[in-house]
Amino acid sequence: MHIAEALVALGAVFLVCGLMARAGVRIGLPTIPLFMIAGILFGPNTPGIALVGDASELELLARLGLIFLLFYLGLEFSLDQLTSGGKRLVGAAGVYLLLNIGGGLGFGFALGWGTAEAFVIAGVVGISSSAIVTKLLVELRRLGNPETRVILGIVVLEDLFLALYLALLQPVLGGASGPLDAILGTATAFAFLLALALIARFGARLVSRLVDTKDEEIVVVVFVGLAITTAGLAELLGVSDAIGAFMIGLILGTSVKAGRLRTLTHPLRDAFGAVFFFHFGLSIQVENLLGVAPQIGLAALLTVVLALTAGAIAARLHGFDRVGAANIGLTVLTRGEFSLILAALALSAGLDPRIGTFTAGYVLLLALVGPFAVANSERLARLLPARLFPAAAVDRSAGEVPMDAGHASLHRIGTDLLQVQVCEGSKLHGVYVSELRLPTGATLGLLVRDGATFTPQPSTRLRHGDGLLVFAVPEQRVATERRIRALHRSGRMATWRGDSGE
Repeated sequence: MHIAEALVALGAVFLVCGLMARAGVRIGLPTIPLFMIAGILFGPNTPGIALVGDASELELLARLGLIFLLFYLGLEFSLDQLTSGGKRLVGAAGVYLLLNIGGGLGFGFALGWGTAEAFVIAGVVGISSSAIVTKLLVELRRLGNPETRVILGIVVLEDLFLALYLALLQPVLGGASGPLDAILGTATAFAFLLALALIARFGARLVSRLVDTKDEEIVVVVFVGLAITTAGLAELLGVSDAIGAFMIGLILGTSVKAGRLRTLTHPLRDAFGAVFFFHFGLSIQVENLLGVAPQIGLAALLTVVLALTAGAIAARLHGFDRVGAANIGLTVLTRGEFSLILAALALSAGLDPRIGTFTAGYVLLLALVGPFAVANSERLARLLPARLFPAAAVDRSAGEVPMDAGHASLHRIGTDLLQVQVCEGSKLHGVYVSELRLPTGATLGLLVRDGATFTPQPSTRLRHGDGLLVFAVPEQRVATERRIRALHRSGRMATWRGDSGE
């Protein structure tokens, strides 16, 4: 393709993805399947305008999308988020993965497409979309629900499991010729993971010095180089480039610059991620969807049953009612980026092409069913036997919000959520809301006090034990964190005392 034609085509890809996403979000649809639909509609397998005649023309850019998606996931991953909920939270998340991955594996074998394909389908069916889950919690205003902590725990454990599962799948995706070759491939993948994990544990400070500069241009150039180089080295060693990208993100995510890196990675991840999902859609033929429609329907039904079962078990462990059980199970029902990543890797490895078509239809179906089901979870909760849950319903209007210091990315709606606890000794105690003076683009959204959630007024005075939810646009999150740290240390006189929150 001529360079001018290539530029026009690439620009059109971004525009089509953006315009379709803009139209879709108005009716509550997540952006990921919309990007994929754009690839189907404007690809070579569908009559009409074909923006890209050959999917290989976007292969490199799509790979960059995969790298930035996993790199950002590594930046966001926090083991503290997983362990802070205790054994019950880890147990609930483990039950969810065991049921869904196990059920997906059994379903994969039942399809009869092959052993390698069955293991890929297990991941496709078993891992939910953290981006869509987070978006649903915010849009339905359920961050204050008591079961939200369990939902977030499941999502965090899934993120960790994804890296391990990719390592386990490496012999499958790498085309191992025999048991010995498969064992060697698995050992290589885990050795690579172990080496990077040791760097994350003992050498993260040294690596983080590479991005320790106030010049954002240099920071971007360096972390992009680190992400791509590590992904490339992983691929050269016979390990998935996705694992390499995730692990270098995990290493940098432990540095003090992690918040800044997440902010700078946002546009790269979103832009190249759109190309990745568009590229996936290019390989899908609409007529082939009809050929796997029964399998798609059965997989979706199986997912609903397993998700609700896992939600019921998690609710029982935490003493929630059946509405809480339905909220847990249905919120983590949708599938998205991880399912498509696994399917794309399988197609690149030459596995059964029906995996791509099946995954596309499966993700699209759950993208439509999932948000509707979550919005109507109280009604659907009646399908669960009431005798299995506590008789007294939980008050969902004033649930306790998880207030561990940290952040939860809400990038799909263009904002971040900072969660702050006013602990004993904090100089935030006694500060009026009007005195916070957060940067432009940051807003104190909710205040949690004595188990009640309400919108603070300028005259509201903070006190020990309060929990704060602060919304900030990505560009202002670092500045917002600094301002809050300064207030924590120096109180309302932070600016006069020269405390900038560094």
